[in-house]
Amino acid sequence: MRLLKKLVGAALVLGAAGAVAGWVLSAPVRLDTQTLAQLGPGDAARGKRIFYAGGCTSCHAKPGSQGDARLQLAGGLELKTPFGTFVPPNISQDAKDGIGAWSVEDLANAMMKGVSPSGEHFYPAFPYASYARMKPADIADLHAFMKTLPAVAGKAPANSLGFPFNIRRGIGLWKRLYLSDQPVVSFPEGTPDPVMAGRYLVEGPGHCGECHTPRDFAGGTRKSEWLAGATAAEGSGIVPNITSGEGGLSDWLEADIANFLETGFTPDFDTVGGAMVDVQRNMAQLTPEDRAAISAYLKAIPPHPNGYPARKQPSS
Repeated sequence: MRLLKKLVGAALVLGAAGAVAGWVLSAPVRLDTQTLAQLGPGDAARGKRIFYAGGCTSCHAKPGSQGDARLQLAGGLELKTPFGTFVPPNISQDAKDGIGAWSVEDLANAMMKGVSPSGEHFYPAFPYASYARMKPADIADLHAFMKTLPAVAGKAPANSLGFPFNIRRGIGLWKRLYLSDQPVVSFPEGTPDPVMAGRYLVEGPGHCGECHTPRDFAGGTRKSEWLAGATAAEGSGIVPNITSGEGGLSDWLEADIANFLETGFTPDFDTVGGAMVDVQRNMAQLTPEDRAAISAYLKAIPPHPNGYPARKQPSS
């Protein structure tokens, strides 16, 4: 009996210690003062480029919006995933329902650390696992540009998540596994500048890996299969392999990729379709140099010959 009591007592102590450790390890972490000091004064003209590179309209515009209405960032798109349904929020300049009251520091912490102004974790359906690689100065520019966009009243519907995914605190442990500001692909010294510029755009603001890379059981991207294709985040359909391996972009020239990003036409004169329509529309807003850099990076990264299952080109 005494032994049983000791075992129960030890289990309770270990359980309490584990709970405390989990609470500490899952705490939201904000940017340090050194990083915040790099924000600087934002420039709206430069921020427009980052806005389109980041694809903000794709998730935060009202579904079906066209023209200038795509800049009314009221949210509401439903992203149905194996973890539940995520709904991108209102990020318009409405001070009550959107992010009009956010400071540049608030936006930087949200994008690079996944932490809200109130100190809560954001779910990684918001692709801060990629935005973490962004330059603070680019986020300052983005903040300046977003200040020029319209305020739209009305909150988007809440997420619909079951237990345990509805416990935000647990995201802190997820971040310890998957949140990093380090590049995914390493290149040797002397790599051409366009490739390095493309790496930044693809791995950072463009967050291409969020859709084109398969995920593990916890929802983290499998870096060993970077851009090799994946099941669509919404749970149906295939997002294609965009490496230069067979089943990917092996037959595409850099110029073909750049033209696709600008016009939506493949080398075979097929047209962009599905969720890629919005992405291509955003890419068309970038400079020719940016699109060329993205193309150079995609042709320079290690090819993945099989993909997931990577039987189609990026028109699907």
